[in-house]
Amino acid sequence: MIRGDRFRAALAPSRHQGRCDRTEPSQTRWPRRACGELLTRPESPCPIRTVAMATKDPTAVERANLLNMAKLSIKGLIESALSFGRTLDSDYPPLQQFFVVMEHCLKHGLKVRKSFLSYNKTIWGPLELVEKLYPEAEEIGASVRDLPGLKTPLGRARAWLRLALMQKKMADYLRCLIIQRELLSEFYEYHALMMEEEGAVIVGLLVGLNVIDANLCVKGEDLDSQVGVIDFSMYLKNEEEIGNKERNVQIAAILDQKNYVEELNRQLSSTVSSLHSRVDSLEKSNTKLIEELAIAKNNIIKLQEENHQLRSENELILMRTRQHLEVTKVDVETELQTYKHSRQGLDEMYNDARRQLRDESQLRQDVENELSVQVGMKHEIELAMKLLEKDIHEKQDTLIGLRQQLEEVKAINIEMYQKLQGSEDSLKEKNEIIARLEEKTDKITSAMRQLEQSDNDLLAQTRTIAVSLVKSAGSDPQDQYKLVKDISF
Repeated sequence: MIRGDRFRAALAPSRHQGRCDRTEPSQTRWPRRACGELLTRPESPCPIRTVAMATKDPTAVERANLLNMAKLSIKGLIESALSFGRTLDSDYPPLQQFFVVMEHCLKHGLKVRKSFLSYNKTIWGPLELVEKLYPEAEEIGASVRDLPGLKTPLGRARAWLRLALMQKKMADYLRCLIIQRELLSEFYEYHALMMEEEGAVIVGLLVGLNVIDANLCVKGEDLDSQVGVIDFSMYLKNEEEIGNKERNVQIAAILDQKNYVEELNRQLSSTVSSLHSRVDSLEKSNTKLIEELAIAKNNIIKLQEENHQLRSENELILMRTRQHLEVTKVDVETELQTYKHSRQGLDEMYNDARRQLRDESQLRQDVENELSVQVGMKHEIELAMKLLEKDIHEKQDTLIGLRQQLEEVKAINIEMYQKLQGSEDSLKEKNEIIARLEEKTDKITSAMRQLEQSDNDLLAQTRTIAVSLVKSAGSDPQDQYKLVKDISF
C-alpha cells in the first residue's frame, strides 16, 4: 500500500496535466485519464438530447449509439482483463465483442464501391491507407497480406485489427488516419463516424487498451466468414456493479501507473536511440582516425627511410674523408721519414702537407655546405614546381576562356560578313532599280519635251490658220465672232 501511495503521489500532477494539449516529438499525446474517467464515471447520453437528435438527424443518433457502445465495450474489456489477470486469447468474449463493435464503427458511413462483378463495402481500404501515413504500419500490412487463409478484404481488416491490438498501436494508427480527413473522404461519407468528432473520441478511448496484453492466433482463425453481432447482455449490469467505486479507483491508479511506465519506456527508448546514434558517429570518427593514423605511420616510415639514406650518404662522405686523411697522414709520415733521412726541402714539404690538409678540410666543409645548399634548393625547386603548376593551370584556364572568346568573335564576324554580303546584294539591286528608273525618267522627260514641242507647233499652226480665216471671213463681226468661238473649241 505504501508503494501504491507513492505511485499515486508521483502520478497526481500527470492526471491534471493529461488534459492539457501536450505533444511528444513524434505523436500527439491523448488524454491519459480518458479511459480512467470512462471507468469511474461512464457518460450516459441525455434522453431529451437523443430524442431531439432522432427527430433532426438519424446519422447523429447512429454515431452517438456507436460511441456509447464503444465506451461500454472498451470499459468492459479493461475491467474484465484486469480482473482476469493474465494474457487474453481469441476465445475471450469481451475481446470478441470489442472487435465486433470496432468493425461496426469503422463500417459506419462507408461508401459503396463498384467492382467488376458486384458492389462491395469493406473497411480494408482505409486501414490499408495507414501504411502510407504511418511508416511503422508497413510491417503489419505486409504480415496481413502474407496470411494464407484470408481471401476477402473484410478478413484482412479483422486480422489487421487483431495484430494492431497485440502491438498496442491501434490508437496511434487510427489517430493518423482520422487526422487526414481529405484522404478519408474517398472511403467515407461526410456524415460517417470516422469523419466526425465521435471518431476522435473513440481513438482517445483506445489509448486505454495499452494496459491489455493479448496473444491472438490469427493464422488458424476463420476471419472471412465470421458474423459480427453485438451481444448487449454483456453490458447490462446491476446496481452493485455500477456502484463499485473503490474498484474503479484501483483500476484508474493502475492505468496511471501503466501510462507512467510506458512514458518512461518511451523516454528510455529515445535515449537509447540517441546513444546508438552517438555510438555510430563515434565509430565512424574512430575509423577515420585509424585511417589517418595509418597514413601518418606510412609518412613517418617514408621520412625515416629518407633520413636513413641521408645518414648513410653522410657516413660514406665521412668515411671517404677519413680515408683521404689517413692517406694524407701516411704520405706526411713518409715525407717526414724521407726528411729525416735526407733533411732537404723539409720546410717546403711540411708546408705543402699543411696546405693540403687545409685544402682537404676546406673541401670537406664545402661539401657539407653544398649538401645543405642542395637540400634547400630541393625544397625551393619543389615550391617552384608547385607554383609553376598553379601558373600553368591558371594559364590553361585563361587560354580556354580566350579560345571561347575567339570562337564567339569568329561567329560574330561570320554573322557580320553574311549580313554585309546581304546588304551589298540588296544595295546592288537597289542601284540597278535606280538606274532603270533614271532611264525611264529620261525617256519620259524626252517624250514630254517632244510633246511640248509638238503642242507649240500645233498652237502656232492654229494661230496662223485662225488669222488667215479671220482675214478671209470678211468685215462681218458676227461671222468673225462665230469663227473665233469655233476655233477656241
